[in-house]
Amino acid sequence: MIRSSRTGRGHAHGGGRGAGAASAVAVLALVAVTAGCKAEPAGSAPAAPSASSSPTEDAKPGTDRTESATPSTSAKPSSTPKATPKSTPKATPSADPQAKVLMATGSQGKQVRELQARLRQIGHFDRSPTGYYGSVTVTAVQSFQGKRGLSRTGKTDTVTWQKLLGMTHAPTAAELNPPTTRPAAKPDKRCMTGRVICISKNSRSLSWMIDGTVVSSMDVRFGSQYTPTREGTFSVYWKSRHHVSSIYHTAMPYAMFFSGGQAVHYSSDFAARGYNGASHGCVNVRDEGKIASLFAQVRNGDKVVVYK
Repeated sequence: MIRSSRTGRGHAHGGGRGAGAASAVAVLALVAVTAGCKAEPAGSAPAAPSASSSPTEDAKPGTDRTESATPSTSAKPSSTPKATPKSTPKATPSADPQAKVLMATGSQGKQVRELQARLRQIGHFDRSPTGYYGSVTVTAVQSFQGKRGLSRTGKTDTVTWQKLLGMTHAPTAAELNPPTTRPAAKPDKRCMTGRVICISKNSRSLSWMIDGTVVSSMDVRFGSQYTPTREGTFSVYWKSRHHVSSIYHTAMPYAMFFSGGQAVHYSSDFAARGYNGASHGCVNVRDEGKIASLFAQVRNGDKVVVYK
Protein backbone atom coordinates (compact mmCIF):
# COMPACT_ATOMS: atom_id res chain seq x y z
CA MET A 1 0.00 0.00 0.00
CA ILE A 2 2.88 2.41 0.61
CA ARG A 3 4.07 1.70 -2.86
CA SER A 4 0.61 2.35 -4.33
CA SER A 5 0.45 5.74 -2.60
CA ARG A 6 3.80 6.65 -4.05
CA THR A 7 2.52 5.51 -7.45
CA GLY A 8 -0.55 7.66 -6.98
CA ARG A 9 1.60 10.69 -6.30
CA GLY A 10 3.63 9.92 -9.46
CA HIS A 11 0.48 9.91 -11.67
CA ALA A 12 -0.72 13.25 -10.31
CA HIS A 13 1.31 15.08 -12.90
CA GLY A 14 -0.37 13.17 -15.72
CA GLY A 15 -3.70 15.09 -15.80
CA GLY A 16 -7.14 13.45 -15.56
CA ARG A 17 -5.85 10.00 -15.30
CA GLY A 18 -3.68 11.10 -12.41
CA ALA A 19 -6.69 12.59 -10.67
CA GLY A 20 -8.64 9.36 -11.16
CA ALA A 21 -5.79 7.33 -9.85
CA ALA A 22 -5.53 9.62 -6.83
CA SER A 23 -9.20 9.14 -5.96
CA ALA A 24 -8.81 5.39 -6.39
CA VAL A 25 -5.89 5.43 -3.96
CA ALA A 26 -7.99 7.40 -1.49
CA VAL A 27 -10.75 4.76 -1.66
CA LEU A 28 -8.23 1.98 -1.14
CA ALA A 29 -6.78 3.80 1.84
CA LEU A 30 -10.24 4.13 3.38
CA VAL A 31 -10.91 0.41 2.85
CA ALA A 32 -7.53 -0.43 4.40
CA VAL A 33 -8.25 1.58 7.53
CA THR A 34 -11.67 -0.02 7.93
CA ALA A 35 -10.19 -3.51 7.51
CA GLY A 36 -7.67 -2.92 10.29
CA CYS A 37 -4.48 -2.64 8.26
CA LYS A 38 -1.43 -0.72 9.40
CA ALA A 39 -2.13 2.80 10.53
CA GLU A 40 0.74 4.53 8.69
CA PRO A 41 -1.04 5.20 5.36
CA ALA A 42 -3.93 7.09 6.95
CA GLY A 43 -1.84 9.42 9.04
CA SER A 44 -3.59 9.98 12.35
CA ALA A 45 -6.53 7.75 11.39
CA PRO A 46 -4.96 4.51 12.69
CA ALA A 47 -5.14 5.82 16.21
CA ALA A 48 -8.84 5.02 16.18
CA PRO A 49 -8.47 1.33 15.33
CA SER A 50 -5.63 0.76 17.80
CA ALA A 51 -7.53 2.52 20.55
CA SER A 52 -10.73 0.63 19.89
CA SER A 53 -8.96 -2.73 19.89
CA SER A 54 -7.10 -2.39 23.19
CA PRO A 55 -10.14 -1.32 25.25
CA THR A 56 -11.98 -4.37 23.89
CA GLU A 57 -9.67 -6.65 25.94
CA ASP A 58 -9.39 -4.30 28.94
CA ALA A 59 -13.14 -3.85 28.94
CA LYS A 60 -13.67 -7.30 30.44
CA PRO A 61 -12.91 -6.01 33.95
CA GLY A 62 -15.53 -3.28 33.43
CA THR A 63 -14.02 -0.32 31.51
CA ASP A 64 -15.08 0.57 28.01
CA ARG A 65 -13.81 3.56 26.04
CA THR A 66 -11.62 5.68 28.29
CA GLU A 67 -8.39 3.88 27.58
CA SER A 68 -6.15 6.57 28.99
CA ALA A 69 -8.31 6.88 32.07
CA THR A 70 -8.69 3.14 32.54
CA PRO A 71 -5.07 2.34 33.39
CA SER A 72 -4.72 5.28 35.76
CA THR A 73 -7.92 4.59 37.66
CA SER A 74 -7.53 0.82 37.65
CA ALA A 75 -4.01 1.13 39.03
CA LYS A 76 -5.26 2.87 42.15
CA PRO A 77 -8.10 0.44 42.90
CA SER A 78 -5.74 -2.50 42.33
CA SER A 79 -3.82 -1.51 45.46
CA THR A 80 -7.00 -0.90 47.49
CA PRO A 81 -8.33 -4.51 47.37
CA LYS A 82 -4.90 -5.81 48.36
CA ALA A 83 -4.73 -3.48 51.35
CA THR A 84 -8.17 -4.50 52.61
CA PRO A 85 -7.49 -8.26 53.02
CA LYS A 86 -4.18 -7.57 54.70
CA SER A 87 -5.68 -5.30 57.32
CA THR A 88 -8.77 -7.44 57.94
CA PRO A 89 -7.00 -10.63 59.20
CA LYS A 90 -4.79 -8.58 61.49
CA ALA A 91 -7.78 -6.85 63.04
CA THR A 92 -9.51 -10.11 64.04
CA PRO A 93 -6.77 -11.75 66.16
CA SER A 94 -5.57 -8.43 67.57
CA ALA A 95 -7.90 -8.83 70.55
CA ASP A 96 -6.59 -12.30 71.46
CA PRO A 97 -3.06 -11.29 72.48
CA GLN A 98 -4.60 -9.05 75.14
CA ALA A 99 -5.95 -12.15 76.94
CA LYS A 100 -3.50 -13.84 79.29
CA VAL A 101 -3.49 -17.66 79.32
CA LEU A 102 -4.26 -18.93 82.82
CA MET A 103 -4.48 -22.68 82.21
CA ALA A 104 -3.61 -25.00 79.32
CA THR A 105 -2.64 -28.60 78.56
CA GLY A 106 -0.52 -29.99 81.38
CA SER A 107 -1.77 -27.55 84.02
CA GLN A 108 -2.96 -29.07 87.26
CA GLY A 109 -4.19 -27.98 90.65
CA LYS A 110 -7.16 -26.43 92.42
CA GLN A 111 -7.93 -23.87 89.71
CA VAL A 112 -8.11 -26.61 87.06
CA ARG A 113 -10.48 -28.56 89.30
CA GLU A 114 -12.65 -25.44 89.69
CA LEU A 115 -12.59 -24.91 85.91
CA GLN A 116 -13.80 -28.46 85.34
CA ALA A 117 -16.50 -28.16 88.00
CA ARG A 118 -17.81 -24.92 86.49
CA LEU A 119 -17.79 -26.40 82.98
CA ARG A 120 -19.69 -29.39 84.31
CA GLN A 121 -22.37 -27.10 85.77
CA ILE A 122 -23.31 -25.90 82.27
CA GLY A 123 -22.89 -29.23 80.49
CA HIS A 124 -19.45 -28.92 78.89
CA PHE A 125 -17.57 -31.39 81.13
CA ASP A 126 -19.18 -34.81 81.57
CA ARG A 127 -17.12 -36.30 84.37
CA SER A 128 -15.86 -35.60 87.85
CA PRO A 129 -13.18 -32.91 88.18
CA THR A 130 -9.67 -34.34 88.23
CA GLY A 131 -7.51 -31.26 88.64
CA TYR A 132 -5.55 -32.18 85.50
CA TYR A 133 -5.81 -30.24 82.23
CA GLY A 134 -5.78 -32.98 79.58
CA SER A 135 -7.37 -33.53 76.19
CA VAL A 136 -10.86 -33.95 77.69
CA THR A 137 -10.59 -30.54 79.36
CA VAL A 138 -9.24 -28.98 76.15
CA THR A 139 -12.29 -30.29 74.26
CA ALA A 140 -14.63 -28.99 76.97
CA VAL A 141 -13.06 -25.52 76.88
CA GLN A 142 -13.24 -25.46 73.06
CA SER A 143 -16.93 -26.35 73.26
CA PHE A 144 -17.57 -23.53 75.73
CA GLN A 145 -15.55 -21.02 73.69
CA GLY A 146 -17.32 -21.94 70.46
CA LYS A 147 -20.79 -21.41 71.92
CA ARG A 148 -19.79 -18.05 73.38
CA GLY A 149 -18.25 -16.69 70.18
CA LEU A 150 -14.67 -16.90 71.47
CA SER A 151 -11.63 -18.26 69.66
CA ARG A 152 -11.63 -22.08 70.05
CA THR A 153 -8.08 -22.33 71.39
CA GLY A 154 -8.81 -24.89 74.10
CA LYS A 155 -6.72 -22.74 76.46
CA THR A 156 -8.35 -20.97 79.38
CA ASP A 157 -7.36 -17.31 79.07
CA THR A 158 -8.61 -14.37 81.11
CA VAL A 159 -11.46 -13.65 78.68
CA THR A 160 -12.69 -17.27 78.72
CA TRP A 161 -12.32 -17.50 82.49
CA GLN A 162 -14.27 -14.29 83.18
CA LYS A 163 -17.01 -15.41 80.80
CA LEU A 164 -17.25 -18.75 82.62
CA LEU A 165 -17.30 -17.10 86.06
CA GLY A 166 -20.19 -14.91 84.99
CA MET A 167 -22.28 -17.93 83.91
CA THR A 168 -21.64 -20.27 86.85
CA HIS A 169 -21.60 -20.32 90.64
CA ALA A 170 -18.73 -21.14 92.96
CA PRO A 171 -18.50 -24.97 93.05
CA THR A 172 -19.48 -26.70 96.26
CA ALA A 173 -17.18 -29.18 97.98
CA ALA A 174 -19.24 -32.03 96.55
CA GLU A 175 -18.94 -30.59 93.02
CA LEU A 176 -15.18 -30.20 93.36
CA ASN A 177 -14.60 -33.63 94.90
CA PRO A 178 -17.45 -36.03 94.07
CA PRO A 179 -16.87 -39.60 95.26
CA THR A 180 -16.44 -41.05 91.77
CA THR A 181 -17.70 -40.52 88.26
CA ARG A 182 -19.86 -43.58 88.78
CA PRO A 183 -21.36 -44.95 91.98
CA ALA A 184 -18.92 -47.20 93.80
CA ALA A 185 -19.78 -50.88 93.74
CA LYS A 186 -21.06 -52.75 96.77
CA PRO A 187 -17.90 -53.84 98.61
CA ASP A 188 -16.82 -57.45 98.36
CA LYS A 189 -17.17 -59.34 101.64
CA ARG A 190 -13.38 -59.61 101.82
CA CYS A 191 -13.25 -55.81 102.14
CA MET A 192 -15.42 -55.60 105.26
CA THR A 193 -12.72 -56.08 107.87
CA GLY A 194 -9.43 -54.30 108.49
CA ARG A 195 -7.69 -51.75 106.29
CA VAL A 196 -8.46 -52.57 102.67
CA ILE A 197 -7.99 -51.10 99.20
CA CYS A 198 -11.18 -52.54 97.67
CA ILE A 199 -11.14 -52.50 93.84
CA SER A 200 -14.13 -53.39 91.64
CA LYS A 201 -13.50 -54.07 87.95
CA ASN A 202 -17.19 -53.91 87.03
CA SER A 203 -17.81 -50.47 88.49
CA ARG A 204 -14.22 -49.36 87.76
CA SER A 205 -13.93 -47.88 91.22
CA LEU A 206 -11.55 -48.10 94.16
CA SER A 207 -12.75 -47.67 97.74
CA TRP A 208 -10.41 -47.16 100.65
CA MET A 209 -12.11 -48.90 103.57
CA ILE A 210 -11.39 -49.24 107.26
CA ASP A 211 -13.41 -51.81 109.21
CA GLY A 212 -16.23 -51.87 106.66
CA THR A 213 -16.51 -48.06 106.32
CA VAL A 214 -15.71 -46.33 103.03
CA VAL A 215 -13.25 -43.51 103.70
CA SER A 216 -12.81 -42.40 100.07
CA SER A 217 -13.59 -43.60 96.56
CA MET A 218 -12.02 -42.88 93.17
CA ASP A 219 -12.18 -43.88 89.50
CA VAL A 220 -9.73 -46.50 88.27
CA ARG A 221 -8.90 -48.35 85.06
CA PHE A 222 -7.09 -51.62 84.49
CA GLY A 223 -4.85 -53.54 82.13
CA SER A 224 -5.92 -54.63 78.65
CA GLN A 225 -6.80 -58.20 77.68
CA TYR A 226 -3.14 -58.75 76.84
CA THR A 227 -1.87 -57.41 80.18
CA PRO A 228 -4.78 -58.03 82.58
CA THR A 229 -4.86 -56.83 86.16
CA ARG A 230 -4.75 -59.82 88.46
CA GLU A 231 -7.75 -60.60 90.64
CA GLY A 232 -7.61 -61.89 94.19
CA THR A 233 -6.50 -60.88 97.66
CA PHE A 234 -3.08 -59.27 98.04
CA SER A 235 -1.26 -56.89 100.34
CA VAL A 236 0.79 -53.75 99.80
CA TYR A 237 4.46 -54.74 100.00
CA TRP A 238 6.17 -51.58 98.73
CA LYS A 239 5.35 -47.89 98.34
CA SER A 240 7.25 -45.63 95.93
CA ARG A 241 6.22 -41.97 95.76
CA HIS A 242 8.15 -41.00 92.60
CA HIS A 243 8.37 -44.36 90.90
CA VAL A 244 9.34 -44.77 87.23
CA SER A 245 8.73 -48.08 85.46
CA SER A 246 11.97 -49.92 84.68
CA ILE A 247 10.23 -51.76 81.82
CA TYR A 248 8.19 -49.04 80.13
CA HIS A 249 10.13 -46.01 81.46
CA THR A 250 6.92 -44.19 82.34
CA ALA A 251 6.11 -42.31 85.54
CA MET A 252 4.08 -44.15 88.22
CA PRO A 253 3.56 -41.54 90.96
CA TYR A 254 2.20 -42.70 94.32
CA ALA A 255 2.82 -46.35 93.43
CA MET A 256 1.63 -48.97 95.92
CA PHE A 257 2.78 -52.42 94.74
CA PHE A 258 0.58 -55.39 95.63
CA SER A 259 1.37 -58.19 93.11
CA GLY A 260 4.75 -58.45 91.41
CA GLY A 261 5.10 -55.40 89.16
CA GLN A 262 1.42 -54.44 89.46
CA ALA A 263 0.60 -51.46 91.60
CA VAL A 264 -2.07 -48.89 92.33
CA HIS A 265 -0.74 -45.53 91.09
CA TYR A 266 -1.69 -42.17 89.59
CA SER A 267 -1.83 -41.99 85.77
CA SER A 268 -1.63 -38.69 83.92
CA ASP A 269 -2.65 -40.56 80.76
CA PHE A 270 -5.84 -41.74 82.47
CA ALA A 271 -6.50 -38.17 83.63
CA ALA A 272 -6.06 -36.91 80.06
CA ARG A 273 -7.70 -39.65 77.97
CA GLY A 274 -10.03 -41.39 80.37
CA TYR A 275 -11.09 -44.92 79.53
CA ASN A 276 -9.82 -44.64 75.95
CA GLY A 277 -6.57 -46.18 77.14
CA ALA A 278 -5.47 -49.00 79.45
CA SER A 279 -2.60 -49.86 81.75
CA HIS A 280 -0.05 -52.66 81.46
CA GLY A 281 -1.69 -54.41 84.40
CA CYS A 282 -1.56 -51.75 87.09
CA VAL A 283 -4.58 -50.09 88.67
CA ASN A 284 -4.55 -46.53 87.33
CA VAL A 285 -6.12 -43.75 89.39
CA ARG A 286 -7.39 -40.66 87.57
CA ASP A 287 -7.55 -38.16 90.46
CA GLU A 288 -4.09 -37.17 91.67
CA GLY A 289 -5.37 -35.40 94.79
CA LYS A 290 -7.27 -38.46 95.94
CA ILE A 291 -4.47 -40.94 95.40
CA ALA A 292 -2.03 -38.55 97.12
CA SER A 293 -4.29 -38.69 100.17
CA LEU A 294 -4.64 -42.46 99.86
CA PHE A 295 -0.87 -42.90 99.55
CA ALA A 296 -0.39 -40.97 102.79
CA GLN A 297 -2.81 -43.24 104.67
CA VAL A 298 -1.92 -46.69 103.31
CA ARG A 299 0.77 -48.70 105.08
CA ASN A 300 2.78 -51.70 103.95
CA GLY A 301 0.81 -54.83 104.82
CA ASP A 302 -2.63 -53.26 104.15
CA LYS A 303 -4.93 -55.57 102.21
CA VAL A 304 -5.76 -55.18 98.51
CA VAL A 305 -8.80 -56.92 97.06
CA VAL A 306 -9.37 -56.94 93.28
CA TYR A 307 -12.65 -58.47 92.14
CA LYS A 308 -15.25 -58.34 89.41
